[in-house]
Amino acid sequence: MLKAFYNKDVREAGLDEVGRGCLAGPVVAAAVILPPDYFHLYLNDSKQLTRVQRDVLQKEIMQEAIAWAVAEVDNFEIDRINILKASFLAMHYAVDKLHTKPEHLLVDGNRFTPYPMIPHTCIIKGDAHYLSIAAASVLAKTYRDDLMSRLSAQFPHYGWETNAGYPTIHHRKAIKLHGTCQHHRMSFRLLKEETTEDI
Repeated sequence: MLKAFYNKDVREAGLDEVGRGCLAGPVVAAAVILPPDYFHLYLNDSKQLTRVQRDVLQKEIMQEAIAWAVAEVDNFEIDRINILKASFLAMHYAVDKLHTKPEHLLVDGNRFTPYPMIPHTCIIKGDAHYLSIAAASVLAKTYRDDLMSRLSAQFPHYGWETNAGYPTIHHRKAIKLHGTCQHHRMSFRLLKEETTEDI
């Protein structure tokens, strides 16, 4: 069972990002402040949920949260500053957009660039331990999956409606056959080097 809070005496926002390991598209982050008494039996790390479960939870989180926000950093900025910095920047943008200011940030992962004037705590695999981080992971993933599905209609070769820009075999083969597009992260290793096994 996930924990409701890290520090019950302050207003906490859970932060998580999605899309760090993708070859295309933005990195997306969400920030969520849940009510102190919020509980949901099935809320968990978004990767452990089905798409249907995530879609149901997305609507409930948006309705029940004290505040929530989603933000993205595009592939051009990722290429310019690197994916780690871009992930932290997306989280900062999400906090910027919250209409209720948090007093503490719970961040999924082991590193974070401090947000001005708000203390934070990094939690490894935090989306499997704290409800607010799990809620942020659901909002970030549903937003990004929907975005990549829409982009897939314009760039159908890459299968983004199913792989969301991750480096699947189909995605890499499509890059090899059709080249890249404006949404690809050019600083990433888009194609694996061929080996004798590939020939």
